[in-house]
Amino acid sequence: MPLYEFHCNACGKDAEILVRTSDWKGVRCPSCGSTRLVKKLSVFAAASAPDSGAEKPMPCGMPPGAGGCCGGACGMN
Repeated sequence: MPLYEFHCNACGKDAEILVRTSDWKGVRCPSCGSTRLVKKLSVFAAASAPDSGAEKPMPCGMPPGAGGCCGGACGMN
């Protein structure tokens, strides 16, 4: 059963709702019960297998295991 993200035009809240089919018309907002839902574009995460087994440096150049990106002191967090 797919999990869809919706925005309710009645109450303005967002929700993730499990629906049985791609025909989600008539699904009700869990907050207010309205059927004025708009399906949002959902993003997903994809994982890949490590290529060499070696840990890669952080985007800022810090070595892996250094307490987070720059020890939590950079704008990459």
